Formats: sequence, C-alpha cells, structure tokens
Amino acid sequence: MRTFMDENFLLSTSTAEKLYHGTAKKLPIIDYHCHISPREIAEDRKFENIAQIWLGGDHYKWRVMRAGGITEDKITGDAPDREKFRAFAGVMPKLVGNPIYHWSHLELQRIFGIRKPLTPEHADDIYDCCNEILKGYSARSLMDKFDVRAICTTDDPLDSLEYHEQIKADPSMKITVLPAFRPDRAVNIDKPGFGDYIRKLAEVTGREIDTAEDVVEALSERMDYFEAHGCLCADHGLDYCMFEKPDKMTANRAFSMAMEGICPERKLGDTYKTLVTIGCAEKYAQKNWVMQIHFGCLRNTRKIQFERLGPDSGYDAVNSRSGVEHVAPLLNEFEEHGSLPKTILYSLNPADNTALATIMACFQGGGIPGKIQQGSAWWFNDNRHGMRSQLTELAANGVLGCFVGMLTDSRSFLSYTRHEYFRRVLCELLGEWVESGQYPAEEKELEQLVRNLCYQNTCDYFGFKV
Repeated sequence: MRTFMDENFLLSTSTAEKLYHGTAKKLPIIDYHCHISPREIAEDRKFENIAQIWLGGDHYKWRVMRAGGITEDKITGDAPDREKFRAFAGVMPKLVGNPIYHWSHLELQRIFGIRKPLTPEHADDIYDCCNEILKGYSARSLMDKFDVRAICTTDDPLDSLEYHEQIKADPSMKITVLPAFRPDRAVNIDKPGFGDYIRKLAEVTGREIDTAEDVVEALSERMDYFEAHGCLCADHGLDYCMFEKPDKMTANRAFSMAMEGICPERKLGDTYKTLVTIGCAEKYAQKNWVMQIHFGCLRNTRKIQFERLGPDSGYDAVNSRSGVEHVAPLLNEFEEHGSLPKTILYSLNPADNTALATIMACFQGGGIPGKIQQGSAWWFNDNRHGMRSQLTELAANGVLGCFVGMLTDSRSFLSYTRHEYFRRVLCELLGEWVESGQYPAEEKELEQLVRNLCYQNTCDYFGFKV
C-alpha cells in the first residue's frame, strides 16, 4: 500500500516517476490566466492566518463546506477565522475523490511542511503551525517559493493598471506581472449594469458611444493602453458561445434598447455580442494577442444567495447548452474579417471536449504550432479525471505536443500547487502510454515533450520574455 500523498503521488509507473522528478518538477511556472489581485502583489500583502489565504474568496471551498453542512456564518459570514478553519477541517475527511482534498494537502506539504491529514483533531495544531510559518511569507515570497516567473491577471478595460505600473517600477520585483484584457461588461449586453458601464467607458475614453461599432472603437483605445502596459492576451467570459450574423442595424437596435434599460431578446443580444466579439478579435490579431474564450457556465443559479453575496460566491454550475456548435461559425467570421487571432477555447461542459478538439483542428495553420488551442481542463474539470479526459481527447483528435498547458484560474497565492497536480497527472498519463508500448521510451524526446507541455509552449505561444 502506498503512503498517503508521498513523493510519487499519482505517479503509477517508473517512467512517470522519472519524467516528473527528472523534468517536470524542476520547471518554473508561468500562470497565464488567474484572478490574483495585482494590488496584493504591489503591496506585497502579508496574511494574518491560514484561513485568510485559504478560505477568503475561495468559492471552491465554500461549495463543499455548504454541502458538508457548515452554516454560512462560518463560510462567508463573520465567524472568527479559527472557527472557519475548524469548520473546513471538519469537512475535509469527507472529500474523498475531490481535488480540493489533494490541493489542500499539497499546499500544506509544500509551504508548511505538514504531511499529516487535515482532520478536526489536527485542526488547531495545523492552524497554529501554519500561522507561525506564514509570518515569514508575503504575496511575493510565496510566488518565489513556487518559482513563478510570470503571471497574467484579469483586468477590466477601465482599470487604471496603477498597480501593474507600481510592480513594474519596483526594482526588487523579479516576477513578470502583466494585465489581461477582460471586456465582458462591454460585451454581455444582457447583464445588469450594462448601460452604466458603457457610460463609464465613454467617460474614460472621451468618446461618444452611440453604436456597437463605437463600443469596439472605445475598447480598441483601451487595448492600446493595455498594450503599453505589456498585455499579451484577452479573455472573454461567456455564459454560452453565441453566434448570429453580425448585422450592424440589428446590433445597434439591441444596443439602443440596452442603453434605455431594456434587456433585448436573445437573438438581438447575440447579434450585438457577435459583432463586438468579432471587432475585438480583429484588434487582437493586429496586436498578436492571444484571445481566450471561456463558455459553458450557468451563472448565479441561486437567486436568494446571489442577492445576498453577489457573483463568484459558489453558485455557478455547468451549462449543458454551452453553444459549442457556434464556435466554428464564430471562428469563420474572425477569419473572413482577416482577423483570426491565436485563440484558446475553454468549455466548462466536459461533453464538449471532442467537439472542441475537432473544431479547432479545422482552423489550424499559418505556420503557428497549435494556433487554435483547447484550453486546460477548467474549473469543475481541473481534477485528475477531467485533466486526463481533456489531455486524452486532445491527443486523439489534435496535436498534444503543441498544447500550452496549465493555469490556476485562482485568487490564491497558494494555488500554484495546481501546476504540480497537472504535471503529475500529465506524467502519469505519458508513463502509461510508454510502458504499454503506445509511445517509444526515448528519454530525450520524452523529457523535451514534458518540458514543452509544462513550460516552453506557454512561453512561445504568448511571447513571454522570461
């Protein structure tokens, strides 16, 4: 019987062990999509206790705590931090098979040197031990501990990027921290607050915004500002992938309705979204930015709790009607406008893996390895099963060797262990293929493959200079 989460955790073959310990483990980290606060990096935040860094804002953990019977005061409420930690520790033994169980113990091992399981009996000792060790860490030193070389935060087009400027001007900061352009509030015309946001966009850019084309031009101006701050990518978060023929008159009618506070019907709204998304893609292609498109999420499903806690509080789910069938016509419109950028496609619905892998294969070319990418297993899928499924489908219907690898999609400075988790899963899968005779056991080629999938492909694809 194997020891609990020992050095060969998830590494089921000797080849997997050799690939992980000999190559993957030694590679630095580039986290090209996360929700880390640039302010916390700029100010080099220190955390008072493990509950702050572990449970504050982590809706992954909030979900399982609710399912485990914990009351809301010990999740998002005003209970003392120690009580919240004890509550989480009480749920942990029940999380067999859940990636949170593995992520949490990897974090305890890598930062705090704690190898015993987190249980109610150990909760206070672990809490006190972690808090003492945290005194020696800050946001930046945690990133250094994991050998993070570069990250892309997630930033609204109206952001001043003042904290990115502060980070860049600090000679002691060795990690590259770049903004990523997230224009959701200007694209998602059916969301509350759309009109107010457009009015703010007009104010910041000094433009009159009366049409959908005006929105694209205003966003383009903000893209220039982001580009001046080193931006290499954009990210569009969609509930579903939409597509309607980008008719300007229809899009502008939808825009006028929304500016008057009237939510346009879906077909009208999708025409506006499609037109603006195409306009953005054209600008991204000109700048050689990577365009990321996340879709397939049911947002804020529980109305009462959304009204109490707002978005990103653990009430999202997988959308079975993800709109994956609209990906191909959307990419076609990008291309017909001469503006198909490097694109990463993520669906939250794992049933879309084969569809995405086959659709993106139709749009490859231009001499760019893996120009169109299937994104890493995302959100509800970034577990061992989901990662293996995504990697296997991509290998079967694409070119796995061109894949740009893992990201955290996280708000926590401890979440870089997710890269370790991914690397172990990857090496496990490659080891199985090698030892079953499905792939040759050529050491140098295997090492290079792992190096590319864990680090180098990301550098080359995005153009990170690290």
